[in-house]
Amino acid sequence: MATPTSSLQPMTQQAVPSPTADQQRVLDRIALQRERLRARRAARAQSLALAQREPLGAALDESMLWRVAGFARQHPVAVATMAGVALVAGPRRLIRWAGVVLPMLMRLRR
Repeated sequence: MATPTSSLQPMTQQAVPSPTADQQRVLDRIALQRERLRARRAARAQSLALAQREPLGAALDESMLWRVAGFARQHPVAVATMAGVALVAGPRRLIRWAGVVLPMLMRLRR
């Protein structure tokens, strides 16, 4: 009878079965997601470092009006569609929806 430590052998590659095609696809998706998360964390850390280095006024040099005008120039169809929906919806609905949407947008900006 052998002792328990003497019967243990180092794990070889053959002891771990290779994944099937479906399992490999899942493993690839997991690896891709991990890479995206790493890149996202790095980008966030970099933006936070830049925000701490720059003075507050430098980040706010572009007014909201200029940004909206730039968006309208780049996406005229989207702006026309939003204006049409606003006309059809009416002021009461717009105010009601603004009360719902604006807090969500403010949370996303953080």
